[in-house]
Amino acid sequence: MASEENIASLLRSGLRTEAFEALLLAHQDKVFRLCYSMLGDRAQAEDAAQESFLRIWKSVDRFRGDSSLSTWIFSITRNVCLTMISKRRESAPIEAADRGTPEAPDRQRDIFAVVGQLPENYRQVVMLFYMEDRSYEEVARMLDLPVGTVKTHLHRARQQLATMLKEADSVRRT
Repeated sequence: MASEENIASLLRSGLRTEAFEALLLAHQDKVFRLCYSMLGDRAQAEDAAQESFLRIWKSVDRFRGDSSLSTWIFSITRNVCLTMISKRRESAPIEAADRGTPEAPDRQRDIFAVVGQLPENYRQVVMLFYMEDRSYEEVARMLDLPVGTVKTHLHRARQQLATMLKEADSVRRT
C-alpha cells in the first residue's frame, strides 16, 4: 500500500492515473466505512464512496497539500455524505438497514447496531476516532468541529453506548 508521501510524489510528477490508483487502494475501505457510518445503509454507502472517488478523480490535480491527503479525501467524502443526507431528508423516509452481517459475531453486530443508533454527530466522531484510529485533532478537522466538541461528543457517545449495550445484553439473556 502506497504512503501518502508516495501518492503526493506521484501527483507532483504528473502521474495522475498512478496516483489515483494508489490513493484508491490505500483509502477505499476507510472511505466506505466513513460513508457507512454517516449514512447507515450499505447501498447508499457504496454509492457515496463511488461518488467520493469520482470527485477525487476530477479534482486530484488540484490537491495543494495544505492538509494531509487523507484529511482532504475525508473532507470530500464527508461533503458527499452530507449532501446525500440532506437529499434523503427531502425525500420519503428510507427503512433502516440491517447493520450486521451474517458472518459477524453477535457482539460485533451488537456494537455496530448500537453505534448506528447513536445520533449522527456522535456516530461520526465514534467511527472516525475508534474505527479509523484518528486523533482528536484529525476528527475535528474532518468534521469541521472544535477539538473540545469532539471530546464532548466522544464522552457522551461512550456513555450512551455503555447503556445501550447493557440493554442489548439483558434482552439477549431473556
